[in-house]
Amino acid sequence: QYKFRDLTIEEIKNVNKTYPNFEFSVNTYTFKDGSQKDLLNFSGTIPVKYGNSYNIPVCLWIMDSHPFAPPICFLKPTANMGISVGKHVDARGRIYLPYLQSWSHPQSTVIGLIKEMIAKFEEELPLYSLSSADAARQSELLAYIAKITEGETDRKAKGKIGGDKDGCFNKITVIGAGDLGMACVLAITAKGTADKVVLLDLSEGAAKGGTMDLEIFSLPNVEISKDFSASANSKVVVLTVNSLGNAQTYRDVIQSNVELFRGIIPAISHYSQNSVLLVASHPVEIMTYVSWKLSAFPKSRVIGVGSNLDTERFRYILTNLLKAEVLGKDAWIVGEQGEEKVPSWISRNSATQQTVAAHNSREKVANRALEVLKGKGQRSWSVGLSVADLTDSILKDKRKVHSVSTLAKGCCNINSEVFLSLPCILGTHGVIEMMKLEEDPLVLEKLQSSAASIHDLLQQLKL
Repeated sequence: QYKFRDLTIEEIKNVNKTYPNFEFSVNTYTFKDGSQKDLLNFSGTIPVKYGNSYNIPVCLWIMDSHPFAPPICFLKPTANMGISVGKHVDARGRIYLPYLQSWSHPQSTVIGLIKEMIAKFEEELPLYSLSSADAARQSELLAYIAKITEGETDRKAKGKIGGDKDGCFNKITVIGAGDLGMACVLAITAKGTADKVVLLDLSEGAAKGGTMDLEIFSLPNVEISKDFSASANSKVVVLTVNSLGNAQTYRDVIQSNVELFRGIIPAISHYSQNSVLLVASHPVEIMTYVSWKLSAFPKSRVIGVGSNLDTERFRYILTNLLKAEVLGKDAWIVGEQGEEKVPSWISRNSATQQTVAAHNSREKVANRALEVLKGKGQRSWSVGLSVADLTDSILKDKRKVHSVSTLAKGCCNINSEVFLSLPCILGTHGVIEMMKLEEDPLVLEKLQSSAASIHDLLQQLKL
């Protein structure tokens, strides 16, 4: 049942050669929803020096999508050992490591994982010796855990309520627990579109800051997890993560983001094969392209937040501040996020009949609106509201038009595979149709220029 059997066998051979004490077996793995899988696992001890030398018992479960998904790791304390809950271990003995969070084949291996496990445990010993009385109680506790929850992941499929069997259960996963990820979770929850929202926290260590507060002041239908399997069967997956490395140049920053996505997209596309990927990470045009390539999803199901927020603001300014309701109706911000964005209008039959004077008048009003728009920064909460707006259109199959990052090849004489913001009708399966823009030479020139610069940058990256 392993999809990449040869690669998995090769890993097993390497582990057995380096750590001959490990015992391999295939056991039934039980998820919290009661579903089960027969999975390969191996148990043994790893040598840890913490003043003295210790042999720390561990168990690693190999998922059936290995090596593209990381193992699930647990401590296996004996009756006279207690678990020291800390940065890398929870109360159930589940092991969390940076290596697991940034797992990316082929750079990541089980041997490399065990080496980091040893290094982290040498900084903070995960087990301690119990007294005789405590050992007796521990023995009972371990027997209970083994019977009820051993090998259990954080996949809480208790959300499968009512119509889930018919595919009607609306689940959204937000990846990244930074300010933007938190804003998306709160906005989506407030919108009331999703039956369940999973916040996938890939940060190192235990829950901190906002995620800790979410756990304290728990919201209905919101789950926090560090396990990719928690995202299983999501209708929409929102990506908000950005690398916080020490890159020196803009290209290095983007390359760091690309490497981060290598460890995320394959796992996400494995657990939610029919989802729509909604990218909010920066730069959105590049990271949407990367998500499309790494997921192998059809172009319709990989979109970026693009200029949806700017468009809604632009139309609001035209209609409510400048009292130009007719102009605001079909107005869009298109192209590249940032200073290179450009206003445009959807093509209508009457558009070709516009006089030069009317066109110039429209341009003056649009320029005034753009000046107002320049003073509006994009805060995390405002982007979160925009994300909630997009997910609402997708989950409810609203067939509403949004300016989102989509594959622009074939549009506006663009011949390269680049993503730009263009007006698109969104539905359950992502982009249904791209709307045709007016043939304004200045707009076309701007879009083609953005496409060329993005394509040049993509050529410099290691994808």
